[in-house]
Amino acid sequence: MGHREDLLAGAKRCLQEKGWSRTTARDIVAVSGANLASIGYHYGSKDALMREALFAAMSDWADDVERSLEADAATRDGQEDDPAERFETRWTRVLELFDRHQAVWRSQLEAILQVQHDPELREAFGRAQPEGRQGLVGILHGIDESEVDEETARVMGSFYMALVSGMVVQMTINPDLVPSAHDLVEAMRRIVGGTPAAPAG
Repeated sequence: MGHREDLLAGAKRCLQEKGWSRTTARDIVAVSGANLASIGYHYGSKDALMREALFAAMSDWADDVERSLEADAATRDGQEDDPAERFETRWTRVLELFDRHQAVWRSQLEAILQVQHDPELREAFGRAQPEGRQGLVGILHGIDESEVDEETARVMGSFYMALVSGMVVQMTINPDLVPSAHDLVEAMRRIVGGTPAAPAG
């Protein structure tokens, strides 16, 4: 790898180990084997490098989810299931991979809390949001994201993004209180059915 790739890999590693707020330029240099001047040469600034590293790490999570769901689909050998079962199966896998990538999601949460004071970071999240919505629909429905139209991405992708964001917050505060995929399905059933209480036994 060249210095640009080394720096990106180093910044991603720092996000995993130190988080968004505590990572310094010297930390990145130490783990990447590059030098301080190369950050400015390749990325313009440490902040720009960190933004790219964060979105690259989030893309790694999405790729991991997609591979896992494709493997699940292959083992089911084309068996049909109802939408609730499919949702529960897929979100079970998503939640497992949240746990594996939780350091990156904590870093994302740290970064989001900085957007009011960082216009470039806010703009970067704003550019990524439509693509993220489209990608979530594609991943969770097993289709190419290019097939996801704008309206579907806006409605369903926003819903999935709200779930993802809520899960990240709850996992950061107390992983033991994160709802299971089954809980999510049951909650949606009660909401749509207008029955907040548990069904009578």
